[in-house]
Amino acid sequence: MPHVSLPALLRRNRNYRYAWMSQFLSECADNFNMLTVFSLALEFTGSGMVIGNLMLARAIPMILAGPLAGIALDRWPRKSVLMGSNLARAAVALCFVAAASEERTWLLYPLSSALMFAAPFFTSGRTAILPSITDHDELHTANSLTQLTSFGAVTIGMFFGGFVISALGYKAAFVANAFLLAASAWLVSRVRVPKEKEPPAPRALNETDVARPWRDYREGLRYLASTPLMLGIALVHMGWATGGGSAQVLFALFGGQVFERGPGGIGLLWGAAGLGLLAGGILTHMFGRHISFERYKKTIIICHLLHGVSYMLFSQAPNLWTALIFVALSRVGLAVSQILNQTQLLIHVGDAYRGRVFSTIETLTWAMVMFSVTAAGVASETVDPRIIGLCAGFVSSLTAVGWGWANHKGRLPEPFLRGIEPEEVEIRGVPRA
Repeated sequence: MPHVSLPALLRRNRNYRYAWMSQFLSECADNFNMLTVFSLALEFTGSGMVIGNLMLARAIPMILAGPLAGIALDRWPRKSVLMGSNLARAAVALCFVAAASEERTWLLYPLSSALMFAAPFFTSGRTAILPSITDHDELHTANSLTQLTSFGAVTIGMFFGGFVISALGYKAAFVANAFLLAASAWLVSRVRVPKEKEPPAPRALNETDVARPWRDYREGLRYLASTPLMLGIALVHMGWATGGGSAQVLFALFGGQVFERGPGGIGLLWGAAGLGLLAGGILTHMFGRHISFERYKKTIIICHLLHGVSYMLFSQAPNLWTALIFVALSRVGLAVSQILNQTQLLIHVGDAYRGRVFSTIETLTWAMVMFSVTAAGVASETVDPRIIGLCAGFVSSLTAVGWGWANHKGRLPEPFLRGIEPEEVEIRGVPRA
């Protein structure tokens, strides 16, 4: 496969360039909002349990919206779905201004729920649209840059959020958040998706199909389960989240209380996580295209061992700077795993199912994040954060064991068909390994 560099992709592909800029602003806004909301809640309450409750308020709507997002992305033009998501979130983000006072902190819950209900329509769509706006030679580079941008947005969004909060206050931060989302929607409007690459119209959009959208979603689930590799990737995402999801609570507790650095400390931890993700993403872009399928599967094992062990070392770090190093290392492993897995999905998932597959994996991941956050939030009321982090890292590292066992037993063969369409295959169940 010819190599297309990141600068060359952005220079020659106008559609991807606009989609990339839109993604960058949107995901910076997401991380910006999370830091602002969590910092505001922690300042007024000082409770890790409140952070856990806010994560539930954000995660549950994402889980509920995931199936709807998948159906929408496979039924309607993905560009329109992306625009609608960002415009809706921009309106909600502006409403957060009303919550920037102690007596109205309760508004953070319904507003967070509304904001995150609209999120999967963008986060799943920004990956599902890639094969429609890139050619075959560009796809690996586009996937790498898309994931790198998602990782970089953690760093930039958190650092920028911490600066705006410190310099201008919470209300200004929420206004800036809304502006970023509105600008992202405008950039999506500049994308031109070739008509021949739009999702095919549903085969039978009759009254029964309109009344029963879950039929489409169940079809997507059967499609995902029909290939062991796809199912394995979904389980890997869930496995990471069993422990890794607790970072939403632990970073707030470590930055604000263990190391006593307030919003700035929280921002530094998230920023270090983002830098680690960026480093892992760059490594994957450089070497990922040269990894054989068998080496890819072994790399996933190494990545999740690195993530889990580094997370445990982070939890025992004697000072903030040591903690930042181990947080970054844990995210290097996570980044490599995620990009390699996304590449496999883009290669093997048919276009008509792509929205549902990506949204299903995101939904399952968020369900596990919700469990992890809830457990960490409840435990934080009575258990030392360092103990919680140690347990979270250990549980997360077990993902490597599960994937390694499946690979050793030959349960993860490379799929024979690539880019198949629904008309080209009859799904009967999970084939034998």
